[in-house]
Amino acid sequence: MSRPASRRRALAALAGGTAAVVALVGCVQSDRDEPGEASDVDSTFVFAASSDPASLDPAFASDGESFRVSRQIFEGLVGVEAGTADPAPLLAESWEQSDDGLSYTFQLQDGVTFHDGTDFDATAVCANFDRWYNFTGVAQAESMAYYYTSLFKGYADSPADAVYASCTADEDLVATVTLAKPFAGFIAALSLPAFAMQSPAALEEFGADDVGGTEEAPTLSEYATGHPVGTGPFSFDSWEVGSQLQLSAYDDYWGEQGDVQEIIFRVIDDPTARRQALEAGDIDGYDLVSPADAAALEDDGYLIESRDPFTILYLGMNQAVPELQDVRVRQAITMAIDRDQLVSQTLPEGTEVANQFIPPSVAGYNDEVTEYEYDPEAARQLLAEAGYPDGFTLQFNYPTNVSRPYMPNPEEIFTNLSAQLEEVGITVDPQPNAWSPDYLDRIQGGADHGIHLLGWTGDYNDTDNFLGVFFGSQSNEWGFDNEQLFSDLEAARAEPDLDAQIPLYEAINEEVATFIPGVPLAHPAPSLAFSERVESYPTSPVNDEVFNQIVLTS
Repeated sequence: MSRPASRRRALAALAGGTAAVVALVGCVQSDRDEPGEASDVDSTFVFAASSDPASLDPAFASDGESFRVSRQIFEGLVGVEAGTADPAPLLAESWEQSDDGLSYTFQLQDGVTFHDGTDFDATAVCANFDRWYNFTGVAQAESMAYYYTSLFKGYADSPADAVYASCTADEDLVATVTLAKPFAGFIAALSLPAFAMQSPAALEEFGADDVGGTEEAPTLSEYATGHPVGTGPFSFDSWEVGSQLQLSAYDDYWGEQGDVQEIIFRVIDDPTARRQALEAGDIDGYDLVSPADAAALEDDGYLIESRDPFTILYLGMNQAVPELQDVRVRQAITMAIDRDQLVSQTLPEGTEVANQFIPPSVAGYNDEVTEYEYDPEAARQLLAEAGYPDGFTLQFNYPTNVSRPYMPNPEEIFTNLSAQLEEVGITVDPQPNAWSPDYLDRIQGGADHGIHLLGWTGDYNDTDNFLGVFFGSQSNEWGFDNEQLFSDLEAARAEPDLDAQIPLYEAINEEVATFIPGVPLAHPAPSLAFSERVESYPTSPVNDEVFNQIVLTS
């Protein structure tokens, strides 16, 4: 999300015709034309992470901390244009799409090697696509291959559902991917770290697909816990779980290296401790600055960067819970929440109140969507009509020991919302889980949860990246079966004409608003803080921040 949160499987393991060429020249990361040399500065950059990564194999990850590390090690065929959420060339310098939208031919960058010295070529591209398609068993679980399952729908053992059909290496640097059905967001989706290119040799040598455990408690392979191999500017050195992870510049990187030659991701889960570490000079920067700290740090001369809101914080509702199957109960919960108060009291400056599950900047946003305004008395009446005049008790799940871009302070948000729900007669049964290792595995790995806090940082500028990922099929998180919604989302994602697609998504946003699978709460604007020696940082609304782009002064 990146996917909201973190699955801590790593910790468990350790403890046709063609259309016009889409060139998009000008590109994903600045100054990648020629390899560069590090400038004369302290080239070690220490960044405070809020938690360990869940996995070093991005195909089996969906959380922001995993993807922050992945973006340094791995690259995809498609990247993101600097400072935007729009796709741009990366390992593919250009591509052609067939008229029917089912075939994409990629012209690959020349002279690129993986960190183990093997060549990046068309054969490697197809090996990666075929690997994802052939996942079996636990590897297919929502708690493992989250993005592939959400976006590509089916696998080799369920071809009728699958979006992917095949990949062919036409020439050394030309690969063609064929889809079984149209997917309008295919190119944009490839910018996700989950679809980064990985060394086929390393995947095989370190048993990347040797995953185990259960859907609720999956475990990862040797590869995913200590041997990731990509083409990115930094290669993996070491990982001390609960302490730090270290990367170093890849000498044969095909692009520019920049000032940073060594990265240390230091795990500091407490926001106050991260601020203190910055002030003490122990780290160079950190993400998810608490609202109270941002202004004070800026006044003291630290560099504060804010991402444009491309996030959604929501209160999810699990309809496997009998009470939540009644839409009147879901309406009542929605009307019990004062979102303006929530934003003003608990979320960063610049946060926007949400009334749907996509930010206003995403195509398909519906300005006339049905809203259930804050009205505690109406909420109590709805609960009485649903058969709960005296209210009822409801599990409320929330994570602890973590900050996320869409949820910088989950405990405070939980406290605020709990008080509002109690006011209308819903007794909250608190269900805290440490982000590491339990929270997402509980929410997405089974039915043992009620209402819950989660969110999303958009990965690319496509409506399906929000609505399709959330509501495109049955899932443990939401616990409902709505074939009409699933069908409507499938039709929208297959519509190649954006002008025709927009009204489809506007209608779906209205459909979601009246079905009420959850309550969209806010679009937070996360901030980062850096020491004075950081001259510039490549801030991205989709967190596509690769550290070879950092400029240091000392």
